Amino acid sequence: MTQASSEILLGIFLIFCRVGGCLLIAPGFSSFRIPLQIRLFIALTTSLALSPVLLTKLRDGVTALVPATMLVSIASELLTGLLIGLLGRVYFLALQTMLSAVAMALGLGGMPGTPIDETEPLPPISTFIMMAATAILFFSDMHWELYRGLVESYTRLPIGEGLGARLSLTQLVDQIAAAFVLALRISSPFILYSVIVNLAVGLTNKLTPQIPVYFLATPFIMLGGLFIMYFAAHDYVLLFMDAFSSWLRNG
Repeated sequence: MTQASSEILLGIFLIFCRVGGCLLIAPGFSSFRIPLQIRLFIALTTSLALSPVLLTKLRDGVTALVPATMLVSIASELLTGLLIGLLGRVYFLALQTMLSAVAMALGLGGMPGTPIDETEPLPPISTFIMMAATAILFFSDMHWELYRGLVESYTRLPIGEGLGARLSLTQLVDQIAAAFVLALRISSPFILYSVIVNLAVGLTNKLTPQIPVYFLATPFIMLGGLFIMYFAAHDYVLLFMDAFSSWLRNG
């Protein structure tokens, strides 16, 4: 094997480390319903497809690196890929958390649904919205934006430069804050509805303690929540995916 062939193979492997680490936890690709062999095949084919573009971004020949430096580069590429995938995954984790809070606020938290994208069952409303968001991710071709972001990441974090711990933690904390603010903002109508309705029911129960108003009002609270969800689900998902697509284009 010539030196050029060895350098190309080692470069493709370093690319695979970053791409595979990203797709390992990226939203949509990390679903447990996708077999591990399929995910590995997607990461490998993506690495091979991007290698003609990304191999030109290698600063120095990788064959000239000593084994210890090569191991450090492999670990750095894996961590970089995991960070990129986690930054996107945070949006869906924040949405899932707030959907669980919405389900509890509407009185539907005790009804476990069929797990779609997760290993644990979620309330039916959470499962429905998460499934719709994951489907829109692929229907609207946002996964291509994820690939574009991977290519652009080699401009900001070239191979061999290393991953700055402070900068990475700062980006992660900022992303978590932005994701939860977004999830709270789009979930606020349901939480506000729950606070107002439960406050009214509590006051009514205090005024008429002889009548179990809370138990009588629970079906109507659930019905009102489902009625709001019927009209707001479309905008709920679109607002979330619009913010997520903005991060994919500019993040």
